[in-house]
Amino acid sequence: MPQTFDHAAVLTVKLALLGIAVFVGATVAVAVWRMTASVAPDVGVPQPIPFSHRHHVGDDGISCLYCHSSVQRSATAGLPATEVCLSCHSVLFRDSPALAPLHESARTGQPVAWRRVYDVPDFVFFNHSVHVAKGVACVTCHGRVDKMPELLRPQPIEMQWCLDCHRAPGRHVGPPDQVMVMRDPPALSAADMARLRDIFQLEGSDRLTSCSTCHR
Repeated sequence: MPQTFDHAAVLTVKLALLGIAVFVGATVAVAVWRMTASVAPDVGVPQPIPFSHRHHVGDDGISCLYCHSSVQRSATAGLPATEVCLSCHSVLFRDSPALAPLHESARTGQPVAWRRVYDVPDFVFFNHSVHVAKGVACVTCHGRVDKMPELLRPQPIEMQWCLDCHRAPGRHVGPPDQVMVMRDPPALSAADMARLRDIFQLEGSDRLTSCSTCHR
C-alpha cells in the first residue's frame, strides 16, 4: 500500500506540532512570569538612598500621609517629592554621603529612582484610596513598617491572598481613625465586624470576588 504522506509532509507536520508545543509552553511560562511578583516576600531591595521606615515612622513618628500624600484620594500611594525630603534634610544630615542622590535630584530636577518593593501585574487593578476609605489599615498589607530599618514585603500579594480578604472583608477592617496607626490589628468580635460593615457599607463577597473587581 503506498504511503499517504511522503517524508517531507511528515517532517512538516512534526515541525508544526513541535512549534505549537513550544508556543504553548512559552505562553504558559510568560504568564507565570508576569503573575509572579518581582520581589519575593521578606527580601530587601537595594535603594538609591538607604531609607529607614523604623527611624522615620517608629522613632520620629512621621505620619504615612507626610510621604504618601495621595493614598487617600488616588489609586497610588505616591512617593515623596525631593522637596518633601528636603523640608528636613536641607538642614538635618545635609552633608551625609548617603543623601547625595537626594541633593543631585534637587540639582537636576530628576526624581530619586526609588525601586518598587510592591508591584502587581499590569492586568490587576488596585486602588489605595478605596481600601483606606473602607478601613483597611496600612499594616494589613505593609506590615509593621515602623519596625523595618529596610522595607520588606511581608505578604505574598497574590490572587489567593487578596481573595481571602475579599471573601470576608469584615474581618480585615478597623475603625476609620486607626487606618494609619502602627499596631498589630486587634481581634474583632462578631458585633465589631457587623458594626464596621455598616459603617463602611461593605459590599457582599459575590461582588468583591467578581473578576471585574480587580481585572478591568
